[in-house]
Amino acid sequence: MTIMDMLGQSGVLAMLGVCVVFGFLLMLVIIITIFGKFFAHTADESSISLPAKPAADNAKVVAAITAAVNQYQNRTE
Repeated sequence: MTIMDMLGQSGVLAMLGVCVVFGFLLMLVIIITIFGKFFAHTADESSISLPAKPAADNAKVVAAITAAVNQYQNRTE
């Protein structure tokens, strides 16, 4: 087998690999698009929205962030 035969064979294999990957990605995009359209029509608005956090949780988070910022600003170097 000559070097030109091996280069030709490697080129064919490379193109085959590129085509297989491109085909798989194209198929994946088509499937995701179909599922997206299907679930967009069947989804209920209340099932998509996230539940609101209670105000007490928000106050705790704000207090923790404020304490962390104050501690960072008042640290001694």
